[in-house]
This record gives sequence, structure tokens and C-alpha cells, in this order.
Amino acid sequence: MRAGKTLKINYYVEPDPAALARHAAQYFLEMTREAVEARGRARIAISGGSTPTATFALLADPNQPYRAHMPWDNLDLYWVDERCVPPDAADSNYRMTREALLDHVPLRPDQIHRIEGELDPEVAASRYESELRNSFRLEGAESPRFDLIALGMGPDGHTASLFPETGALHEMSRLVVANHVPQQKQSWRITLTWPVINNASSVFFLIAGADKAAVLNQVLTGARNPELLPSQLIWPASGILTLILDQAAAAFLPAADGEGRGFLERNR
Repeated sequence: MRAGKTLKINYYVEPDPAALARHAAQYFLEMTREAVEARGRARIAISGGSTPTATFALLADPNQPYRAHMPWDNLDLYWVDERCVPPDAADSNYRMTREALLDHVPLRPDQIHRIEGELDPEVAASRYESELRNSFRLEGAESPRFDLIALGMGPDGHTASLFPETGALHEMSRLVVANHVPQQKQSWRITLTWPVINNASSVFFLIAGADKAAVLNQVLTGARNPELLPSQLIWPASGILTLILDQAAAAFLPAADGEGRGFLERNR
């Protein structure tokens, strides 16, 4: 699906990390329930990193309202990207999610679609693409249509494992690629490609921290240069992009209204 020329950007600014996590947990719940009510199943791809950990913990907490209302039986969970490490490694995205969420909620093994980061990078990418084709029942050149994709953003403007000046930025035909990232300690990553991300029904960024503020402003309002700012490649086919931010990350964006909501438009 080809993205439109205009991108409507809705952002929500929360005062602190705790409020950010609550907003994101509520958003996950609402979008999951909406997909299940519309299509009988929700297919969600999540990202790693420190920011979503608190959100996942809230979703799993029996003392919070989210866990009891999440339609776990009708949810398939995927990953946006993964480091090429074993699933029990300290920096594995899967391990973070398992410890914060999966160990505490009623998801069956067949509902959890892990990237096998312990394998050779090209093998891991090929196996994950096959997993997507099989679980979404894709034919030919079809692309999966996730109900929700959750992204983060690094201080260098990367998202997923789409890092500045790396080969994955130019891949448009595959669903999943192994990306060599020489600027990172774990230099090989497995990632969904940006056309797959943009084909999702809904895409949102969860971003916190003052170290993201300047680059976020550049991504959203600056000159288009996705080779150096890969987050600019995220231009959903729906024409709508949502961001949930803390005040520190939103510091250089146009001020939100009294309810913490802001709005931008970008044109190609």
C-alpha cells in the first residue's frame, strides 16, 4: 500500500514516565480491543528498549485495570526487531518482554512469534519472514497488515533496527532483513522493513527522555533526510502517525494544548 502525500501527526505529552506508561498501556488495550472487535484477532508488533518496559509491566499487573480487560486469547504478539543474541541475553528484546509481560499473562506459545536472534543473521531474518508469511497466510508479494506496531526512537534518529546509513534503509521488497549496524555493540540486527511497518493499520511511537528532544523535532519538522534520520521513513499508509511522549522528549515541539495534545502535518 502506497503512503499518501500528507501525514497527520498526533502527539500526546505526559508529565512524567509513570503517566507515559499509563497512557501507553491504555493505548495498547484500546487498540487491541478495537482490532479484536473488528476482525476477531489482534496482531501487534512491539519494540524493545527501556521505555516500553514499564508499560508492559502495567499490562501484566493484576492490580491494574489493563490485564483483566485485555483479550489475551485473541492476541498474536510479534517483534519489530531483535539483536542477534540468544533469547536469555541481557540485551535481548525478547527477554525484556518475557520478564516484564509474557511470564505474567495468559498467552500460549503459539501466540508468541519470536525472532530467533541466536541464529545466523540471514537465517534468522529468513525464518522470521517465513513465520510472517505463514501466520498471516500471505500469498506472493503480499505484505502483512499488523493491527498495531509500537516503535521507539534512538537519540540518533533510528527506529526499529533501521539505523542511519545502513543497508536496511534501502530494502523495499523483503519483509524482514538482517542489518549490519557497525556503530552498535551488537552489530547485527534483525528488523521489519519500513514498508511493512508503514502498511500497519496503526503505528505509534513511545518516546521518553531529554536526549531525544532535539532529534525528534528534527524528524518531525526538519528537512527530510531519512538516510541520516531513519525515523522519517515511518509514513503510515493510513496517513496518521501517533506519538506518546514525556515532557522532556517533547521539549522542542510546538506546545501541546491544555489536555496535552499536539498536532502537526508533513507533506512530501
